[in-house]
Parts: sequence; structure tokens; C-alpha cells
Amino acid sequence: MSLPPSRVRNLWHLTEPVHAVLYYAPEVLAEAAALGYATDTRWPSYFAWRPAPLGAAGPNAVAAAFYSFSPAMVAEHVPAAWRVADPGTVLAARLRAIDATYRTLLGDALASPEVKEAAELARRAAESAGTAGRPLAAANADLPWPDEPHLVLWQAATILREHRGDGHVASLLTEGLDPVEALVSFAAFGAARRQVFDSRGWTPGQWEEAGDRLRSRGLLAADGTLTEAGRALRQRIEERTDALAAGPWETLGEAGADRFTEVIAPVWAAAVGSGLLPAENTLGIGKVG
Repeated sequence: MSLPPSRVRNLWHLTEPVHAVLYYAPEVLAEAAALGYATDTRWPSYFAWRPAPLGAAGPNAVAAAFYSFSPAMVAEHVPAAWRVADPGTVLAARLRAIDATYRTLLGDALASPEVKEAAELARRAAESAGTAGRPLAAANADLPWPDEPHLVLWQAATILREHRGDGHVASLLTEGLDPVEALVSFAAFGAARRQVFDSRGWTPGQWEEAGDRLRSRGLLAADGTLTEAGRALRQRIEERTDALAAGPWETLGEAGADRFTEVIAPVWAAAVGSGLLPAENTLGIGKVG
């Protein structure tokens, strides 16, 4: 039985924070500093943690896979990231960082039956995820599974979120939005304030030029809001993203998805309640859908 798109999106909303603590937790910053990365901002280690499954990828490959980041911003950090630590060393540190983070977040609940069951269900979904044309999902799926349930849960959540993200890139390409146009239109769609998207490294000039291109296509109004055609385009992108992300969750079936929602709830609550994650984000969580 197919899960409705709203359900698929809700399952992503539950798993994204489980993954995203990687980029904000103090335990992660400590591991980054131990490797030799600057930690005054999160970007030097971000551009090591996230692309490390791809191997020592160059700036073009990383910018292509990440899509929304300015190539100039990527080039500031890649391949410099691999001169600090090679990808294998980064991946080992990534698991240590998540282990320490989850031990802080979950405390005694780390060894709970719910965490173990959530890990089993998430792994089942992740192992069924098709990876053709999905480089970040495929690279993470190639990694060996850790032994401990909380680490299995994090790795499965990572595969699932990158699987969805790869599908989102395919949706953007299908609708003819380049990386900066994707951000301009998403901001106009109400995903987040323009300033939030400044983290992706595009210059004001590049942002304005993208807006001009969208206006020439009848997608953006003179006041910077989406036209009816622009809103319809963004809605198609979100709906196609949900459809492309559905397969792994449909492996669980409706009952399995219901059970996963129950057992992941304490982990989700710990991640969201930690105060580590930004209230407003470039993914549109809490604003879109």
C-alpha cells in the first residue's frame, strides 16, 4: 500500500533532526577540533563530515552533489578538508562524534528497546532505498554498518535523508531551476527568510541575477513574491520530492511506518529539544508542507 505524500514528508521531518545534530553538537565540534579543523564556524568540518563518504572528492563533485551551495564557497573548503584529514579518518571521527552526541542527548534511554527497534526499522527502510542516480545516498549506503543500535539509527537516518535530498535535486533539475534559482524561489515560497539562505555562499549580485531569471520566466513577481506559476512550480517540486522519497518507507508498510513514528519519537524529541538545531532552516522544515 502506498503511503500518502504527507506521511512520507512527516517521516522525513522525524528523521532529519536525528541526522542533523551532526552539524551542531559540541561533541562534534570537539572531534573536528581534534582532527585540526577550525571550529569558529561549522563549515570547515561540514565540508569534511558530509562529503567524506564520497572519498577525496574535488570541489566540482561536492558542489554538484550538494547543489545549493555556491561553487566558490565549496572551493574554499574542498579539497582543503582532505589536507587536514583523509576521508577514512573523517568517517571514523564522524561515528565517534555521533556516539558521544547521542550519549549526551539520550542518556539512559540510549539502550532502550525503542531505540533498538527504531534502528531496526530505519535500517530496513534504508537498505531498500534505490541509489541509482543518487550519489550521496549511494556513498553512505556503501559504508559498513556499525554495531550499536543508536549508531545504526543515525546511519540509516543519514542514508534516508540523503536519498530524499538526491531526489530533490532531480526534481529541481526537472523543473529547470539552477542552484541559486532554487534558493531564491524557495525563499519566496516561504521556506525561510532570505538571510537564512546566505549560508549557502551566493553573493547579493548572484541572488539578484537569479531573481531576474525567474521574473523573465514569469515565476517571480516584481515585489519578490512567487507568481501563481511560480507557486505551482514549487509545489510540483515538493510533491515530486515526496514521491521520489516514498520507496524506502513503503517497504515498512503502513503498520511499520506507524511503529517507526512511535519509537523514533523520543530520539526526535531529544534532538529537537536539545536547542542545538536552528529554529529556521534552509530545508523549510516547519514552514513547507
